[in-house]
Amino acid sequence: QVQLVESGGGLVQAGDSLRLSCAASGRISDRYNMAWFRQAPGKEREFVAGIAQISTITVYADSVKGRFTISRDNAKNTLYLQMNSLKSEDTAMYYCAAEVRCSANVCDVAKYWGQGTQVTVSS
Repeated sequence: QVQLVESGGGLVQAGDSLRLSCAASGRISDRYNMAWFRQAPGKEREFVAGIAQISTITVYADSVKGRFTISRDNAKNTLYLQMNSLKSEDTAMYYCAAEVRCSANVCDVAKYWGQGTQVTVSS
């Protein structure tokens, strides 16, 4: 069983940066694809970024390419999302996920989910 706890969200202005973290209680190293998803009010949850067990393989939603960077530290059982040049449309609850099904362009189904951390970007 894996438990995921996100942190690092907050209220920022457009153009600012934030770094989200996701601490996993169980061992995640070399086992799972992991990913970040987000859900804005009134919208469905959407994929943001994914990273394979081998950290050199990453995939991003078009809306965040070039602005967000996903990374993982398997020794610390932690997943990260560096978010730069934030926009008001990035406002959402951000969720960490583990054991995620990913293709070359997107990640979708996940077995483990965190509770989320709120990111609010004011324009």
